Amino acid sequence: MVYGDFMKTHARIDQLPENFLEFFLPLHREFTPRQQALANKRKEKLAASLAGTPPAFLPASEATEKSWSIQLPEWCKDQRNQMTGPADDAELVVKMLNSGAPGVMLDLEDSMANEWDHLVLGTHNIKLALAGKLTYHDAKNNREVSIKPSNTVILTRARGLHMGQTGLFEESVSASLLDVAWVLYQFDPASARHPLTYYIPKSESAEEALWWRDLFQTLARSRKLPHDYIKCMALVESHPLAFQMEEFSYNLREHLLGLNLGRWDYMASLIHFNFEDPNWVLPDRNTIPHDVPFFQNLRTLIPRTCHRHGMLAIGGMTALYPSRVDAELNQRALAILEKDKHNEAICGMDGAWTGHPDQNEIAVKQFPFPNQLSAGIDGGIAHPDLRPAIGNKTITLDGTRAAVRTVIRYRNGVLAGKGASLLDGYMEDLATDRIYRLMIAQRVRHSVPFKDTNGKEERHTASLVSSVFDQELERILIQQPNLDDEARARFRRARTLSEEMIVQGKFDPT
Repeated sequence: MVYGDFMKTHARIDQLPENFLEFFLPLHREFTPRQQALANKRKEKLAASLAGTPPAFLPASEATEKSWSIQLPEWCKDQRNQMTGPADDAELVVKMLNSGAPGVMLDLEDSMANEWDHLVLGTHNIKLALAGKLTYHDAKNNREVSIKPSNTVILTRARGLHMGQTGLFEESVSASLLDVAWVLYQFDPASARHPLTYYIPKSESAEEALWWRDLFQTLARSRKLPHDYIKCMALVESHPLAFQMEEFSYNLREHLLGLNLGRWDYMASLIHFNFEDPNWVLPDRNTIPHDVPFFQNLRTLIPRTCHRHGMLAIGGMTALYPSRVDAELNQRALAILEKDKHNEAICGMDGAWTGHPDQNEIAVKQFPFPNQLSAGIDGGIAHPDLRPAIGNKTITLDGTRAAVRTVIRYRNGVLAGKGASLLDGYMEDLATDRIYRLMIAQRVRHSVPFKDTNGKEERHTASLVSSVFDQELERILIQQPNLDDEARARFRRARTLSEEMIVQGKFDPT
């Protein structure tokens, strides 16, 4: 697996469904070489951007000039809120499916620890959830809680095309292929409320849509299903894809239901592709408003693109989480959620993403209609500026400290088997960890200045950041004096790994 140092366990064939490898091998031979070729093209595009040729819109084509549309199925026309969470947490999966949210995304990627045992558990939970049979034990009330019957759309997010999985054959296989095929192999169409539906993450080009199209149609044939049976939504969470959304959608039009602004990974990708540009040094993360131009321009372009062709447009995740024990934090989190989702509705989005059952009602209320497909399309700018000037910046050492502190604690969670951690009221996953690592590296790369406590100008350097890592680790350990030796060692390991990833330029979303 391309997770290298963080891979704790290897694939065990005896944990796969019976006869699955016989089913999977021909798929691997057909699709893994194509996946690896696409992954190599991504590296070339990133290198070109860092050398001064950033992503740009493509020339006019059939996808942008021809009149075409999809027929949105009735079962997914209302997606005013899609709740998301790691697939390996059965209790959370059941609670999300019982929350009343129109859609629930079960994640095998960013919010789930990228380890084999978690993948096995995640695919198992998805199989049971799709059959309506998943339960969890409520220890407080000593009872089993099951999934209530509903029309909630279940979507599975597979790992992206940038990732490989080892341990099945001598060579690596496509992680995307494995995840999609594994879920499909265990899926029973006869008992399903709607066709099998996936979320496609981390795409970077229109060409990649053809890989997914061919995979979905090959899998449908293997189960003697209609060629367009498998449906999907796609995340726009890479800077290159923002310039090719219409072409991407056209290539996948027989399966695609809509696009989603995966804004945290998008922010990370935006930093990554503009890493060498000193004008693109971002301010402290939590000073960036939800309607900052580089988000807002894309946030208005996505609905125009989607609605022109009959697809849904879904907004991004709000990272600040509500709290049932801190009334002040809860009130602030829900107020931010309301403002954020209202902004998305005004931009033309048809729904939002949330990660907590307490957010569902407020999120849905910001979208007064099941969707905004018939609201009309304003003229808009066909090719808006997707790299607008950042404007005023707040860059502080405290902001750098907060980033360092977050990446240490997040990586500690990963080492303990958690793909997402609630830190200081914010739900941090692989995407936000990636943002922070890039921000820290970016400040060192450009020797970004800041004012010290005496108002004197200082600059970010590698040695300064290394000392901040030491200080923040010590602070974390002091604030948790009851940690045992194993837990303290894990934090130290997390600190070392986090700094190494920054120094070595490991910014890909793995």
